[in-house]
Formats: sequence, C-alpha cells, structure tokens
Amino acid sequence: MTQLACPEAAPAMAAPPPAVDPSTLTAQPEFVCLVDVIRARRDEFQRLRHIPRDVIALMKAARIFRSSTPRRFGGDVLAPHHFLPMVEAIGEVDGSAAWVAAFGSANTYIAALPEAAQAVIYADGPDQVYAGGLYPLQQATRAPGGWRVSGQWKFASGCVGADWIGVGITGGEASPTGRPPVVKMAVCPASEVEIIETWDVMGMQATGSHDTRVRDKFFADMWTCERGMQGIFDDTLFRYPALAYQAQVHAAVNLGLARGALDLAGEMAGGRTLMPGTASLASRAYFRTALAEGEARLRAARAFYYETAEQAWDVLTSGGEISLHLHNLLRLSATHAARSATETIEQCFRVVGMGAIGSQHRMQRILRDCLVVTHHAALNDLTLENAGAVLAGLPAPAGYP
Repeated sequence: MTQLACPEAAPAMAAPPPAVDPSTLTAQPEFVCLVDVIRARRDEFQRLRHIPRDVIALMKAARIFRSSTPRRFGGDVLAPHHFLPMVEAIGEVDGSAAWVAAFGSANTYIAALPEAAQAVIYADGPDQVYAGGLYPLQQATRAPGGWRVSGQWKFASGCVGADWIGVGITGGEASPTGRPPVVKMAVCPASEVEIIETWDVMGMQATGSHDTRVRDKFFADMWTCERGMQGIFDDTLFRYPALAYQAQVHAAVNLGLARGALDLAGEMAGGRTLMPGTASLASRAYFRTALAEGEARLRAARAFYYETAEQAWDVLTSGGEISLHLHNLLRLSATHAARSATETIEQCFRVVGMGAIGSQHRMQRILRDCLVVTHHAALNDLTLENAGAVLAGLPAPAGYP
C-alpha cells in the first residue's frame, strides 16, 4: 500500500495552530492530505469495519474535531455552514469516513456539561473525539452525588476511535402528559466503556457503529447533562439547535456521496461497454438526461440546505433567536438534501448499467451507504411528516424540531 505523507498533528498541549479562514478549510494542506489518505485506504476501512486511529489523528490535524470545541478550550466553534463542507468533501470519496468526521460537530452535546467536566475533557487539547450511543435508554439508579448505570446501547458511531463516550440514561418514568422521559447523557473516557462488535450492515460498514456497555458504573452528576441542552458558554454555535445540526451533518454525508456518484458516472461515460458493439454510455440519451437531472437535483437541494443554515447563523449572530419556522426549515432542508442525494445516486446506479453490480464496485458502495443515511432517525420519513405538521400550523410534535 502506498503510504502518503501528511502534516503531523500538533502534540497535546502544544501552542494552538494559527487561525484559518473557515471558508478555506477544505483547501488546507492537512485536509487535502486527509482526503487523499481516505481515498487510498477506503477498502481497508471496509475490512476493519471502522476508521483506524491514525486516520482519526489526521482528522484532528485537519481541525475536524475542534470544530465544535468551546473557544475557551482552544476550539474553532465553526459556523455549521463552514463545517458541513468538510463532511461533504470527505463524503465524495468515502461515506463511512465522512460519517465519522461528521461527529466533529458532536462536542456541541458535551458543551452542556459543567465547566469542571469540560476542563478535564480538554485538558490535553481541543481535538477531542466524542461518540455516543444513547439508545435504548437505560434506567439509572440515583446514588449519592450521581447515578449508578448498567446497560447496553446501540449505534455508537466512531466509538473505536473515540476519546470520550456517552450513554443514554433516564432517572424517571414518562410524565403524566405522556411526554417521553428526559434523555440524559452520561459521559466518561472511552477506556471505561466496553465496545461490543455488533456492526455488520449493508452500508456505512466502516463507521464502527458498535454497541457499548457498562456494568454498575458510577457517573458523578458533573458528568451528566440533558441531551440537546444548550452549551454553557456564549459561543454562537451553542445557541444553534443541536438536533437540527445533527440532521445537517448526516445529510452532508449524502450530499458528498451524490457528488461522488455523479463524478463516477461521468468517468464511466466514455468507457468500454460489456457487450461488444454497443453504444458508449455517453452516446445514450437516457444517460445524458440522467446526469443532467442529477446535477440539477443535487445543486437545488444543496442551495436550500446551505441557504437555511446561513440564515439561522445570521439570526444568531445578530442577537436573535431561532423561530419554530426556521428551526423547522433546518430539519426539512436536511431531510430533503439526504433524500434528493439518494434519488440522484439511485439514478446514477441505474443508468451506468451492469458494470456497477459487483459487490466491490464503488457505485454500489455509494448506493448502500446513502440508503443507510436515510434511515437515520434525524432524516427518516417521520421528519417530513413532522415538518409538514408545523407548516400546517399544528403544534410541533414532542421532541421535534
């Protein structure tokens, strides 16, 4: 395997790297090299079923995992519309790597922990990787100063390369009104959580979204907070809706995959066909039409997606609050982006023909990955139903937006 040399990550506690124009992050040498390494090693990731730690280190060097770290601890606290293109660009070459990189946004969750806990988390620097599988919720037992927790949780994406892991607990039953119990996160060093290798799926195979487990573990109160709660610091990012941001970062993966599918279809256009004497793909009207439709669909979805993200950021930076209408558009634009990207990928897969049916063909992997994205709870069909309810003037469903 060809080894690619990349700029090394700064050692822990070193002086912070100089500030970078956030609009140029995907052009920085560390990021360009990261993408090259992912392209060269994506088949290896599939075999491993996770992204290895040396690649996680390159992501840290590219500033991905300081993107939502509080400024107080050396973080970049990037506006979402500056972070999302990083995820999208990685998605163009590998969906699983992009999914793991998307959790560069996840420190918005632990930003709700007390300052003392965050000081411990960032004691070795701002580039900390948080992973969390919060469901199914486990009933915690109250103990002096904290909670006793036992249980097993699913879908802890990126847990193999994480520095910190969160699990989902509740301390009470559903309220009399029927609203679900409060979801609390309990956070600890990754070394204190057992990883159960259960991740064997049709797509996103290399995200390492395994189960996690703890047995009779004590979490002090300072290491718990409510999921989705606003961060305690005044950085603008921590007033951005956390659950909407989660939907956006996952949708960015599919936007990148769709760009990769369109580019791959274009590369296949003039190649040899399986049947001798048949016309090249580029000479077929249906193929050309599909490329044009896919390009237009993807660009239109991206426009709605980024326009809404920028609008929300502008509201916050001007001192305003995100309205229910705008919050709903954030969720709707993310789901629409993920679905439009999937439609484009399915169309590309169909029109490139039999050459793409091999299990190792890149187009098939793109297709399998994108379908998994659309099943995520932040992007599935229920989000469209909920968005429509808000647009129709009905009360926002519990837990939405």
